[in-house]
Amino acid sequence: MIETRQLTKRYGHLIAVNEINLSLKEGDVFGFIGPNGSGKTTTMRMIATLLNPDYGEAYVCGQSIYTNQREIRRLVGYMPDFFGVYDDMTVIEYLEFFAAAYRINGPARRKVCEDKLELVDMAFKRDAMVNQLSRGQTQRIGLARTLLHEPQVLLLDEPASGLDPRARIEIRNLLKKLGELKKTVIVSSHILPELADVCTRVGMIEKGNLIVDGYVDEVMRKARQQIMLQIRVKENIDRAAQLLEKCDLVGKVEIVKGTIDTTLKADTFDYSEIPTLLIEHGFQLTLFREEEVNLETAFMSLTKGLVQ
Repeated sequence: MIETRQLTKRYGHLIAVNEINLSLKEGDVFGFIGPNGSGKTTTMRMIATLLNPDYGEAYVCGQSIYTNQREIRRLVGYMPDFFGVYDDMTVIEYLEFFAAAYRINGPARRKVCEDKLELVDMAFKRDAMVNQLSRGQTQRIGLARTLLHEPQVLLLDEPASGLDPRARIEIRNLLKKLGELKKTVIVSSHILPELADVCTRVGMIEKGNLIVDGYVDEVMRKARQQIMLQIRVKENIDRAAQLLEKCDLVGKVEIVKGTIDTTLKADTFDYSEIPTLLIEHGFQLTLFREEEVNLETAFMSLTKGLVQ
């Protein structure tokens, strides 16, 4: 559905996007992660044919961004991080205005607008003035507008930017719905834990370079170079720590607030003998778990915090 080959954009001596290669299939929800100025928006604007690259190629549904821009714009729904609304329109009028621009005419226009309001859970605001909506409601109306022409590909630039916690949860739920509809989605965001819930794939970009690209579980495994276990025993914690230090699987042991943080040696994934060892030496386990690696810790592990 989306393929880029060495996609590059320069501004003078600044390389905003540096030879990015992507390949996304139908139904992929791709979380695009990176600091401000890393090249996320520039990449999305090139895919949407709103910005010409200096080098490289991109295809959307098999159509080249150089020779089939009009067709690509029919296939793509692009939602920027900030967009304006009109002061003198109701929500339904606002959507019908854009539906008309997409040449959706006759009775079908009203039905399409009503359907999209239902999809984004905004039907109760159909007759409200668009300039009186909250930030979260405006974002949802913007998403409804983006979906009017039934695009196969969605490019959503920071859709949860500036939203309160409840509005962010609502946007996250909408993204899940889009994945179920088999849309191919690129969504950029700084809210890393929430991206992990909705994305099938993740890309991490720094200073214009795509340094990580893979399915979420692959990225987690890449970030997990060593497994850490969190262990608690009923008593004699110091003696238990000393026993663990002698275990061939263990690289480092540290007692932190009553918990024995046990880091295994690199490439050690089977640690089933450790709880057996403790129990055989008379220790009663009150906690034994593997430290979770989430998208946020993976991002910190795999990136260096570079910006342009």
